[in-house]
Amino acid sequence: MRVEEDDSLDRQIVSEDVRSSNKPEPSRPRRRWLVAALALAAAAVVYISGVLPRVKARDTVRKETELMAVPTVSVVQPKRSAPVQEIVLPANVQPYISSPIYARTNGYLKRWYADIGTHVKKGQLLAEIETPELDQQLQQARANLNTAEANLKLAEITANRYQGLLKSDSVAQQDTDNAVGNYNADKAIVAADEANVRQLEQLQSFEKIYAPFDGVITVRNTDIGSLIQSGSGGGPQTALFQIAQPGTLRVYVNVPETYSQAAKPGLTADLVLSEFPGKKFQGALVRTADAIDPNTRTLLVEVDVPNPTGTLLSGAYAELHLKLPTTISTYILPVNTFLFRQEGLRVAAVTDGKHAQLKPITLGHDFGNEAEVIAGLDGNESIIVNPPDSIESGQEVRVVTPAVSGAAQGGTAN
Repeated sequence: MRVEEDDSLDRQIVSEDVRSSNKPEPSRPRRRWLVAALALAAAAVVYISGVLPRVKARDTVRKETELMAVPTVSVVQPKRSAPVQEIVLPANVQPYISSPIYARTNGYLKRWYADIGTHVKKGQLLAEIETPELDQQLQQARANLNTAEANLKLAEITANRYQGLLKSDSVAQQDTDNAVGNYNADKAIVAADEANVRQLEQLQSFEKIYAPFDGVITVRNTDIGSLIQSGSGGGPQTALFQIAQPGTLRVYVNVPETYSQAAKPGLTADLVLSEFPGKKFQGALVRTADAIDPNTRTLLVEVDVPNPTGTLLSGAYAELHLKLPTTISTYILPVNTFLFRQEGLRVAAVTDGKHAQLKPITLGHDFGNEAEVIAGLDGNESIIVNPPDSIESGQEVRVVTPAVSGAAQGGTAN
């Protein structure tokens, strides 16, 4: 039974092989096109999945590299300064008149009548000095004067008598001349003694010390019983008082040489003090030194500020806002636009919208966040803010923000 089944299976396989051998075979060109299509499809898959992304990535890197090689910059426009420029300078505030008061005679302080802060009038008594030695000298000088006057009177009588006797030839001419000479000598002695008495009386009048002008006592350097030295003996001399007249204050400032030609008498100025926030005290420039200090290269000017109520104190630290007319066109730029090069100060300007040009400039006054440029600009440039240290003339740049005014990048100039 098993043998029959195997024979039947073999016959079936043989019959199938016969049928398959009888089918027609496909043509050779058609099979070649099929292989080529499959090869192209495989190549396309490889290119799309592997080569194309790499090409795109390489192009992207190249473009990014070229883009990064061009600096991206922001620019500002130079701001023209005002016709009247205000500069702020440190000021030295002094009273209109200030004077130390010294003693003109030696002695001991007997009494003082004015202390610091006392407002005094001209001629008011400030102190008294005891001068016992001077008093004795004056008494002696007056006694000597009395003696000299007595001798003069006797010599005058004698000379007149001899001149009368000479007319009758009762005395010799020589005796008459001697009498007249003695009279003239005694007359000169009296004149000298009178001058000595007047000198000592004048020194005695210095026992009382008076105020030389209306003002306020700012310093008192003595007290009752203190030894007073006039300085005539060559010893140390100390001022007894210091008096100041603060009704008008003299404010001295040193104006930089750049502004010296504009600082003329008649200009107005404002005094600002930290103890009066938001308040200004107006004054006027009255005089200048008319010479540049060779050490500081500045011009010393004086501004008078009225102070009738004594609100302002002499010696205070203040700032003076001085308004100066400008005679040349200047521009204001933020300080972060400057390039400090070995060849000098430069700014980088964008000339044609995409290339930088380095321009030499000359600075004027420094306002802190901004500075004045007095030469090198015409006002139409677009100046690069925070330029790279490596930037050079002709280098390509890309402006990413429109030009703005100088005030937008820095503070407002004074």
